[in-house]
Amino acid sequence: MLLTISTTFRPATDLGHLLRKHPAKVHEFSLSFGRAHVFYPEASEARCTVALLLDFDPVGLVRGRRGPAGEGRSLEQYVNDRAYVGSSFLSVALADAFSSAMAGKSKDRPELVDQPLPLEAKLSVVPCRAGEEFLRRLFEPLVADFSANRFKTMQAPPSASKL
Repeated sequence: MLLTISTTFRPATDLGHLLRKHPAKVHEFSLSFGRAHVFYPEASEARCTVALLLDFDPVGLVRGRRGPAGEGRSLEQYVNDRAYVGSSFLSVALADAFSSAMAGKSKDRPELVDQPLPLEAKLSVVPCRAGEEFLRRLFEPLVADFSANRFKTMQAPPSASKL
């Protein structure tokens, strides 16, 4: 799962002060479900983008699990959808990676906390069975410009089901 947050506030690199993550470094965090990586694919005075990438550990997600799927069915416990159902995992990673910003604190630039900033947030893929209308009702009250793109579900060709 990939979350990017961009700003055009001048100087845009102040985003690094607000998040307490230096734009020239890659920051990594160990989490119970894998690792989180924070990096800046774009960092200039005009525009700055921070990325939070979640790297799930599918073995770690099932390690120590008990019950029918955890014992006896050795392959089944590793084939699951947990890595693709990442909303709660993203919440944990956000709280860990950006805790000072979420608490409204900035050590080096405290005035940034109260400054309105133009931010653009993007999630790479978010499954939503309720559909785009549900997402609109959820996010449009919070943001000035909300957009969602629907991707077709990929299905295996009929011959693949015979394997």
